[in-house]
Amino acid sequence: MLRKQFNGPDMKTVQHTITVYPRREQHVQAQRGCDRRHTFTLNGIKQGNAKMVRRKFSGLEISLIVMFLLVTTVAVALIVLMATGEPAVIAEGGGGGGGGETVVPVCPNIPQGERVDCFPDAGASMSECQKRGCCWGPLDDRNVPWCFFSTNHGYTVVSEEKPNSHSLSARLKRQPAPTLFGSDIEELSFLAEMQTANRLRFKISDPLNKRFEVPHQHVKELVPQAPGSLNYEIELSHEPFSLTVRRTANKKVLFTTAMGPLVFADQYLQLSAKLPSHNIYGLGEHVHQNYRHDTNWKTWPIFTRDGFPNGGTHNLYGHYPFFLCLEDDTGKSFGVFLMNSNAMEVTLQPAPAVTYRTIGGVLDFYILLGDTPEQVVQEFVELIGRPVIPPYWSLGFQLSRWGYGSLDEVKKTVERNRAIGIPYDIQYTDIDYMENKKDFTFDRGNFTDLPKFADYLHEKGQKYILILDPAIATSRLINGPYESYDRGTEKGAWVMESDGKTPIVGEVWPGEAVFPDYTNDNCNAWWADEYLRFSKEIKHDALWIDMNEVSNFKKGSNKGCADNKLNYPPFTPNILDGVMYSKTLCMDSKQTWGSHYDVHSLYGYSMVLATETALKNVFGNNRTLMLTRSSFPGIGKYSGHWLGDNAANWNDIKWAIPGMLDFSLFGVPYIGADICGFFDDTTEELCRRWMQVGAFYPFSRNHNAELYKPQDPAWFGENSLLVNSSRHYLNIRYTLLPYLYTLFYKAHTTGDTVVRPVMHEFYSDERTWTIDRQFLWGKSLLITPVLDPGVDRIRAYIPDAVWYDYETEKRMTVRKQEIEMYIPADKLGLHIRGGAILPTQDPANTTVYSRRNPMGLIVALDINNNAEGELFWDDGDSRDTVATKTYMHYQFSASNGILTMQVAHPGYVDPNNLQFEHITVLGVLTAPLSVSVTVGDAVTPVIFSYVAEKQVLYLTGLNLKLGGNYTVSWNQPEYQRFDCYPEPNADEAKCLARGCLWKPSTIDRVPSCYFPEDYGYTATGMTEEPSGWSFEITRNANLRSSARVDSPDVNTLKVEIKYHSADLLQFRIFDPANKRYEVPVPLNVPPTPETDETKRQYKVQVQANPFGIQVYRKSTGTLIWDSALPGFTFSDMFIQVSTRLPSQYVYGFGETEHPTYKHDLNYHTWGMFAKDQPPGYKMNSYGVHPFYMGLETTAHAHGVLLLNSNAMDVTFQPTPALTYRTLGGILDFYMVMGPTPELVVQEYTELIGRPVLPAYWSLGFQLCRYGYANDSEIAELYHDMLAARIPYDVQYADIDYLERQLDFVLDSQFQGLPALVKSMRDEGMRFIFILDPAISGNETYYPAFESGKAQDVFIKWPQDLGNEIVWGKVWPDLPNVVVNESLDWDTQVQIYRAYTAFPDFFMNKTATWWLREIEAMYKNITFDGLWIDMNEPSSFVHGTVGGNCLGAAQYDHPPYMPPLESQEKGLNHKTLCMNSQQHLSDGTPVKHYDVHNLYGWSQTKPTYDALLSVTGKRGIVVTRSSYPSSGKWSGHWLGDNVSKWDQLYKSIIGMMEFSLFGISYTGADICGFFETAEREMCLRWMHLGAFYPYSRNHNGKFSPRQDPVAWDAQFAEASRKVLNIRYTLLPYLYTLMFDSHTRGSTVVRPLLHEFTSDRKTWDIYTQFLWGPALLITPALAPGVREVVGYLPDDRWYNFHNATAIKERGQMVTMPTPLDHINLHVRGGHVLPWQKPENNTRNSRRNPLGLIVALSDSQTAEGSLFWDDGEGIDTVGKNEYLLTSFTVASNNLTCKVVKNGLPAGESLTLGVVRVWGAGNVPITAVTLQDHVGVVKPLVHQHDLNTQELTADATGTGVCVEQGFTLTWKTNI
Repeated sequence: MLRKQFNGPDMKTVQHTITVYPRREQHVQAQRGCDRRHTFTLNGIKQGNAKMVRRKFSGLEISLIVMFLLVTTVAVALIVLMATGEPAVIAEGGGGGGGGETVVPVCPNIPQGERVDCFPDAGASMSECQKRGCCWGPLDDRNVPWCFFSTNHGYTVVSEEKPNSHSLSARLKRQPAPTLFGSDIEELSFLAEMQTANRLRFKISDPLNKRFEVPHQHVKELVPQAPGSLNYEIELSHEPFSLTVRRTANKKVLFTTAMGPLVFADQYLQLSAKLPSHNIYGLGEHVHQNYRHDTNWKTWPIFTRDGFPNGGTHNLYGHYPFFLCLEDDTGKSFGVFLMNSNAMEVTLQPAPAVTYRTIGGVLDFYILLGDTPEQVVQEFVELIGRPVIPPYWSLGFQLSRWGYGSLDEVKKTVERNRAIGIPYDIQYTDIDYMENKKDFTFDRGNFTDLPKFADYLHEKGQKYILILDPAIATSRLINGPYESYDRGTEKGAWVMESDGKTPIVGEVWPGEAVFPDYTNDNCNAWWADEYLRFSKEIKHDALWIDMNEVSNFKKGSNKGCADNKLNYPPFTPNILDGVMYSKTLCMDSKQTWGSHYDVHSLYGYSMVLATETALKNVFGNNRTLMLTRSSFPGIGKYSGHWLGDNAANWNDIKWAIPGMLDFSLFGVPYIGADICGFFDDTTEELCRRWMQVGAFYPFSRNHNAELYKPQDPAWFGENSLLVNSSRHYLNIRYTLLPYLYTLFYKAHTTGDTVVRPVMHEFYSDERTWTIDRQFLWGKSLLITPVLDPGVDRIRAYIPDAVWYDYETEKRMTVRKQEIEMYIPADKLGLHIRGGAILPTQDPANTTVYSRRNPMGLIVALDINNNAEGELFWDDGDSRDTVATKTYMHYQFSASNGILTMQVAHPGYVDPNNLQFEHITVLGVLTAPLSVSVTVGDAVTPVIFSYVAEKQVLYLTGLNLKLGGNYTVSWNQPEYQRFDCYPEPNADEAKCLARGCLWKPSTIDRVPSCYFPEDYGYTATGMTEEPSGWSFEITRNANLRSSARVDSPDVNTLKVEIKYHSADLLQFRIFDPANKRYEVPVPLNVPPTPETDETKRQYKVQVQANPFGIQVYRKSTGTLIWDSALPGFTFSDMFIQVSTRLPSQYVYGFGETEHPTYKHDLNYHTWGMFAKDQPPGYKMNSYGVHPFYMGLETTAHAHGVLLLNSNAMDVTFQPTPALTYRTLGGILDFYMVMGPTPELVVQEYTELIGRPVLPAYWSLGFQLCRYGYANDSEIAELYHDMLAARIPYDVQYADIDYLERQLDFVLDSQFQGLPALVKSMRDEGMRFIFILDPAISGNETYYPAFESGKAQDVFIKWPQDLGNEIVWGKVWPDLPNVVVNESLDWDTQVQIYRAYTAFPDFFMNKTATWWLREIEAMYKNITFDGLWIDMNEPSSFVHGTVGGNCLGAAQYDHPPYMPPLESQEKGLNHKTLCMNSQQHLSDGTPVKHYDVHNLYGWSQTKPTYDALLSVTGKRGIVVTRSSYPSSGKWSGHWLGDNVSKWDQLYKSIIGMMEFSLFGISYTGADICGFFETAEREMCLRWMHLGAFYPYSRNHNGKFSPRQDPVAWDAQFAEASRKVLNIRYTLLPYLYTLMFDSHTRGSTVVRPLLHEFTSDRKTWDIYTQFLWGPALLITPALAPGVREVVGYLPDDRWYNFHNATAIKERGQMVTMPTPLDHINLHVRGGHVLPWQKPENNTRNSRRNPLGLIVALSDSQTAEGSLFWDDGEGIDTVGKNEYLLTSFTVASNNLTCKVVKNGLPAGESLTLGVVRVWGAGNVPITAVTLQDHVGVVKPLVHQHDLNTQELTADATGTGVCVEQGFTLTWKTNI
């Protein structure tokens, strides 16, 4: 489509759309007339432009126009006749529309599958078709309509309005055309409501006459506010009217009504829509022989009816105009719900398309989008009401029959089934318990003791359910009046005849009867009263309601039905019998909600609502159960359903599965069929097979009819195959009831299905789209029954997953294929999906007893040895336990031999002292060496057994109390192998040559070559002193050499273990005979050791042989370091050591791009070597940080630093264990003990140095680009940002400001830059310039090089290799060249790049030289910060110019090469030769081989010192290469990333890792450095980047601009909005930076640091915190408009609207439109803030506000750090303000902790916002200053949001003087 855009004052963008059709479509459109698609787009709405310029025409002009139109009409008719060969007839209308008008039908030339039937009633012929103005086209296929609509029919849009941002309305006018059934409505109202991101409602109704609309109890009317960005967009076409709904992300058309006309008559409404696929499911209630619909012209009537589910297409008990359409194999799906209760039919046709024909009401459609079919169901039940959780006992097996005849017979049935020991919870009685089948009575002869029957059942833990029908007999009881009838008559409770006064009388089971009108409040009160009276007489536990379609054995009434348009409408859908009132009431009878014509299908729904009230009256807080036959969308909120009166045949056992799957879609998960069949005598085989599959119906009831043989299991004989098989599978059902109950919890809280189609889980596999003879429980249990007689082998599909046979526990060898499955007579197919953890409980004969039995888990490992699951547990019987939070919720996860059992919500304590006694783990490939369980701080061994044949691990006798948190670990022997040949291409010969063992493993990635147990060293002379240990170790003499040439083993080593403090220890291993290189990075080690053993958190033990150090946490006994493992190697150029880890939760090591924050321990190796390498998977990048934090199973944390700067790698394995390999130096480990993650970082930064405090302005937004052409481009950008009012503090210049990229030399195109910088700084801006370390040596005169050479600051070869400069090439170009950038990179480097020298920043003289060069630069151009890049160091040649590295080759190509990027090219790839020599500050010569990773570290401090010296201000330094302690002087950005979506979440991981590494000021290049940014991605990245501590948008040369003003006004506005939030919160961020600088706290903080006890946070890396209080949940994927984020268990407030969030401790779906990021403030915290301005110079001048987010206990605390924002060492000089804020008892107190603010930096108090202030009106707010003066404040208290706002701006109170703010209520 071609769009021309216009900008005008009323709308930002109007899009006039021209539709260009292919040739055939042009022809069709020409026949159909002009399709005026004047559309504009706003919030996903494509809306017609109704504002058109009007002018008046003269009479002559009008006459000419009319003549032209007449001629055109005739011409079109002739063209049509010639083109289509179909007659253009003159049709005369009749009835309401188009009567007497001459119409020429235009017949489209369309595929047969797109014909829309114009004659859905009987009697179609050419003449009758033409009378309707339709097209006649007979075919040899009667399924295809012969009479189909012309394009004349339908409506046009005559006006449009947009009432608000989330709705669209239009007025429709009927086109002149003959009528179909008369009484067409000429004008219609169209309303579209964009209710949520995934839910669209559109309604078409009569604007002049109110028509019936469903008064649904749950569905809401208009939403109060716009939902934001939408996952759909709509397009309204005008002539003719049609609606098209597209998916926003891919523009796929989901639902378009353009293929057929809208018909809207009084009693005939029709709408057709084309769909994107044939995968259509739902519509009901019918018997669907298959789950997926046949779209070959199938018509399904929908109208509630008492009928037999015998496999025809007729209508049955429920009314469900809802279907789901699976679009394609991506899983994307949508649902369509027509909220209409009138009789209707729905035709599915091959287009594919759907046509609705309903005979009343309005067209009220809801379209629901999901990324999966399961999500569509979730959306649907959110609309109509999520399902109820049934009582636990209702999940037990149930027996019923109609026709017991007497209570004695019922008891015989009960006793014989008790006797065979079959699990059995519920007994029913059908209508034969009643006196002559009358409600609220019982047969006092045959059921004399019925009042005591419930007690009889309760004695054995069983329940009693009885039935009630709606029909109330008019006749008397045997011994007196029928008072229920009399009271109902007195109340006026009945459905009335058409006169509205006379009760309509029919006949049902009790004979002549009247029918309660449950839409009448009087009736409902009567019903509740009668039920209460009856319940006092007959005790029972739940209620079954039947015959409520409503069923009537008379046709309409005992008087018949009047001949009128309600009883005999002009069109009757294809319902059973073809008569509206067949087996029900006359359609003109009256109910409170309307005529029975309109509300007939709501009869069961209204009865459910009334019965729910009655049940509450009787059972109070007990949940009880309701079971209804007739239903409507929404009944699942209160009731279950059974599939009706089936029969004992093999068809009905099959068709029950599609029936259950349908009701799963409909939001009724408590569903099942009558097991063994209701009608007819069953057979043993049929009943046996049905009992097997019925054991897995959610509603599992065996029920049959009178006059047929009994079919309860015991009736078949105590030792019958049926009994044994039934008992077996019911025991399995009862074992799995905790899992089933949890599924109902998921249905209730999120809308998940319980019985689930295979397609819902495996939608990408087309073969699952039609599976309906198998089904799932949830996602994890696959049920495959036998459904045919005489069969023990069936064809079954095994979906694409790991599966385990439930009974044999063996893993299946096939997946994603159909197999022949052997299922003998007593079996059914039952398989557990790998990756599932199923909670279990030992079964008993009833749930009363089973709930007292021990619990367990079945852990079914997937292909990656992972699994997860959950358990919901409450008392099983109380109402609203979820709402009242009186339940327990467990989360289970297993990975690599560690099972975590975590209580996510501890709201219930079971009185039975339940315990997890046994755990079965399926798929354990080898027998574990040991199993242990961690309970609190104690680790206990567990007795286990292992069956190798089945690969199953059994743990028994665990005694883990329900409600506790536990970790169960098992160690597999093959995971105990440590790799002896980490190099590529291992084989047996190479392995044996190293003296190692060779045995290939069946487990993926397990090393085949591994160390023998004794491989390592032996310790001697071990004696522990109060301050540590010191001893020697000797290499075991029987070992071969490590077999690495040029790297001889060191046979004797010295070990020193030092107890530095209570939480810090060090262990060093080194060569005592030969001094080896040690890292020259100074650490802050306490001057005296901690010799008091009682104060230390750790205990150290040493194992002698093989030597190893073991570190225990004393408080828990956890072994957190254990290097007593085989493989310890210490040679000259290769050192390897391994340690066991206490858990699989390890974080850190860098700098490398990691796909998750928590490391994957499944044999992953990460290389560490500083390199100019953009982020990529397993690519070693710029910095080296050999530090990790480990979480222990007890939720304690520790950290470990290996102080070694040589090239290295680390390997994780599932043991869990970690192996270090480094190429030199010594082993120098430091361990900090935490015990919390945050304390680990504080202790680590105390060791390496606290992070720098950045200048305040550096927290502002920053812009940079490599590729600015000149200073004018920067100036234009600056002015554009000012014009857009986007907050912005810092501008950069990349290397293009430098003449030929020479440091310190300004390019000719940037001569105006000094003046520009000055002018920008005068307006509050700051400027940062880049400097690279490489200095060109090819210049005639270049002062930087000349002075550097004179002072001998450059890296050289050692004396014995020539003592010359080691030349490289980087960015500087040769003089007098013009670079041809079209050449390949290597050629450019060879031809154009100058030779460069690299300063040796270790030397003091180099720091002096660097300072002088920076001083000289500052005199020419002012700057505020410095950015140092390329300092790995990077070189564009490998080693040196010419590539000839001097000296021993093993340093560039060492004996062991870690898996680094381009490892085959050696360590000198893209850097210097490793034999290059540097000198430490004390003059010690060192090889670059040893100190390469320290180059960036060595440059950072001299640069920071120079910055402070030349500017006299604090400023900021940003470095690319870093090492532990770099954060003392600089920040860091995450390097040259790529403009791709995955970089968003990976940047969060990177920031969190650098938080661990002690570098707080960090962030990624917003929108990406390389490649072209996509708009949506860049906008989402701007939102995320607004919460990077270092927030800079930066991209590379040759890519388009991506700054906020480079896109469009909407992008700029969204950027401004989110950056305003950042600037608002800068006082909070600055305070966090102070905390980091003084205490070592993290700024960007993983959730696990604050919520360590919540193990769900241990895996979260797509959300993060600012400090403890601000939670950021960004959108990180394309097209998403909702984000699922985790809200930990605390009070949270929505930052945007100040409202408290009700959810906590759970995943929450958060709407996330394109201009929005989800922010939540944690209760209990005070956040300082200021009004944002265009830069921080201006924002700092504003008063200080406070956000007070109250906790559950109405308290809060916080702090503020404030100084001049840029002074040097203001903290050390005490030139700052520090205040604390505390809130309690409605008082906010500001206490001054330190006030050293210089003059002019005073802060006045502004607006205080108190969140969670309650809904009791606050009447007064006062402010008391530091001298005690109390001042009243103007305040506002929003009782809806509970936000209190108090403005102190005019009081003059200064924050640095302290104050108290108080608020009061009248209470």
